[in-house]
Amino acid sequence: MTAGTVVLLRHARTAYNASLRLQGQIDIPLDDVGRWQAAEGGAALASSHRATRIVSSDLGRARETADAYADALGGASVAADARLRERGFGEWEGLTGAELHERWPEEYAAWRLGAEPTGAGAETKAAVAARTAEAVTEHAADLDEDATLVVVSHGAAISLAVTALLGLDPSTWRGLVGMHNVHWSHLHRAGEEAHPAWRLVAHNVGAGYPLDRWQAGPDWNLEPGPKSA
Repeated sequence: MTAGTVVLLRHARTAYNASLRLQGQIDIPLDDVGRWQAAEGGAALASSHRATRIVSSDLGRARETADAYADALGGASVAADARLRERGFGEWEGLTGAELHERWPEEYAAWRLGAEPTGAGAETKAAVAARTAEAVTEHAADLDEDATLVVVSHGAAISLAVTALLGLDPSTWRGLVGMHNVHWSHLHRAGEEAHPAWRLVAHNVGAGYPLDRWQAGPDWNLEPGPKSA
């Protein structure tokens, strides 16, 4: 048996997301907007997908997001799995695109076109896809076909996991748009002996806010205060 539904949820916003820094495996917490996103997105996900099991990356930003979703379900438990961590980017972690362009101009340009930044000590896409897909498959394997597995992870890690689960080559296939914070992908188990074993039902689904409001956080709708005399 295996779970019939898998949902992969990206973590909420951090200060590095807000400043467009490449996070990789640096372990930093959610910022104030991120905590709001986690609560709003967790409630939205709980209204459409009630997890039988929740598994999270062991990095703090993912675990905080998983806990918010678990709270929306009434206090479900969350297991951690380091295989669900974000792709490691070596020396590039913590830097902005402008800084990467300045220090590694040729390799950065190639990366933007889909190449591997191996000179920086980054994990390959194939390695990340293998570990994340393995984790998802294992956690789903002992659940009933009517069960739902919710996995809380990271942008690149989720895109690569989904690519692998769909039977595509993660080293070359780039057909998925990057996910926004606290947005999710929904996969459904295909028939017995089907190839690929999973089908993509939805991708980059969120709480329904316009993106500019989602990124602005809970104060987006506040009217300007009265001017002082």
